[in-house]
Amino acid sequence: GYLGKNQALPIVIKGLKKLEYRGYDSFGFAVFDKEKNYLYLKKTTKRIKDFEKNIDFKQKGKVAISQTRWATHGGVSNKNAHPHLDCAKNIFVVHNGIIENFEEIKKFLLKKNHQFRSETDTEVIPHLIEEYLNQGIDYESAVLKTLNDLRGSFALVIFNKAEPEKLIGARISSPLVLGVGKDEYIFASDPNAINSWARKAVFLDDGELVVVSPRAYKIKNFLNNKKINKKAQAINFTAIDEGKSGFEHFMLKEIKQEPEAVKNTLRGRILRDKTNVKLGGLEQYRNELKKIEKIFIVACGTAYYAGLVGKYLIQELAGIDVEVEAASEFRYAKFIHPKNSLVIAISQSGETADTLEAVKLAKRDGVLTMGIVNVVGSSLSRLVDFGVYTYAGPEYAVASTKAFVSQIAALVLVGVFLARQRKMSSVQAKIILKELASLPEKINQIFEQEKTIRALAKKYAKYKNFLYLGRKYHWPISLEGALKLKEIAYVHSEAYPAGEMKHGPIALIDKNFPTVVLAPRDSVYEKIISNLQEIKARHGKIIVLTTAGNKELAKKAEAVIYLPKTLELLQPILTVVPLHLFAYYFAKELKKDIDRPRNLAKSVTVE
Repeated sequence: GYLGKNQALPIVIKGLKKLEYRGYDSFGFAVFDKEKNYLYLKKTTKRIKDFEKNIDFKQKGKVAISQTRWATHGGVSNKNAHPHLDCAKNIFVVHNGIIENFEEIKKFLLKKNHQFRSETDTEVIPHLIEEYLNQGIDYESAVLKTLNDLRGSFALVIFNKAEPEKLIGARISSPLVLGVGKDEYIFASDPNAINSWARKAVFLDDGELVVVSPRAYKIKNFLNNKKINKKAQAINFTAIDEGKSGFEHFMLKEIKQEPEAVKNTLRGRILRDKTNVKLGGLEQYRNELKKIEKIFIVACGTAYYAGLVGKYLIQELAGIDVEVEAASEFRYAKFIHPKNSLVIAISQSGETADTLEAVKLAKRDGVLTMGIVNVVGSSLSRLVDFGVYTYAGPEYAVASTKAFVSQIAALVLVGVFLARQRKMSSVQAKIILKELASLPEKINQIFEQEKTIRALAKKYAKYKNFLYLGRKYHWPISLEGALKLKEIAYVHSEAYPAGEMKHGPIALIDKNFPTVVLAPRDSVYEKIISNLQEIKARHGKIIVLTTAGNKELAKKAEAVIYLPKTLELLQPILTVVPLHLFAYYFAKELKKDIDRPRNLAKSVTVE
């Protein structure tokens, strides 16, 4: 949403473009020209770039609201795209999130003769505001009353034609930031969408409502109606390369940025003598961390797989018991924790709804919380007690790649930090940290096999099913490899701990069901080779990833991808790179929309 002294339409369209990477299936906007008393409204299921020729950018309105929608309630259609409006076409709303009690509210409104135009949960909001206005309540009070009737998650921007020099924003469990410029304001769900206009921002917290007028804004807690004095803070936005830099897709660009992502995560955090790490966010809690006896890692999707790697890392390095839970399940399981516990939440965006709710649950129980997050100023970074930024840079492709390797690198740093507080010697730390610092160059060595990996992807693109197998550190990496193939190529792929293959999945193996086996020379190498032999005996086709110089597998597999040698606990950062490339070129061969895969959103801000 925009309100200010400039033409609003180009600003909100440019802002929407900066949010495209999060995934959407439709978009819309409403621009109001006060001088002409004219509202310009458009909705479409087309991409922004494909619809721009249909937009009249001569519209001179100085207030606008807009949204890229990812369908939840109601299919992908023009009528379900945002903004949504009331019967009188005065109240306009854009909404991220889900209104859980919309059916109950809709029944009430239908009895009051409100007419609905869409199948969405969002549409009840403008109608409910209208209903309270019809009862003689003033506009701001009607919005306040409406917000307190809603259950679920929402970030809202609301416009009323009757009060055209005003925008209202509010949030519960969905991100919303207000950019503050000179006599102009811009709302967005991501700070990067406002960096062209504002160098200051107000990050709204749950239960907060902000009313913006041309020269001021005021904030209150809509749950208790108390005023809040919250000043805009200066934001030093990172210089962002928003283009593809010559790459065909953002995903390939971001895979090629994996060495730099790891460097950025490590930068300034490994002491010069490489005997310890310095993590500024953890320093204040050093004494509490010495006493930690149990760690719970919570995350979703790719970040969850990073957490599984983190379990092996921290248990091996620091000797602390670690459990990893999908955040969406952690919320509903009985949270039983010993006194000295720590919850580590991992998220690229810092806005994942289930992960945020898991942290809130931990905080209600008085448990220490830590975040590993990429986006500075995100909801997670502000909710946890302390944390580690990964500094991987923005990811515009929906499928996460460079964020994953940076999350594992951050977990190695955390593991060494905790281990040095306990029994790890400076000699041990130096071995690990020196090798960790060498990984960016070793990732670049993997890129030298890009043509081989591309040829493999082209060869195997005719297959509709895949099995990925790994043990120990590589069990989570097999999950990540299978997920990428699902996400961007829409190919059925399963991942299993290799030891579990005999307990069911082996029944699937035949000449048309290839297997990707992760078999670097490590502590479980002999075990994984036994699994490989079992697949070969059943005529299954095998692609194997193993350590450079290991020639014995060339006769046992159809294809071999070689990995630079490193420490076992650091190997996942290397092993995952060819899997990312394989999935990318597989999807490219099938001519899929790689950066914007169907049905997916970059930031999942609803449960």
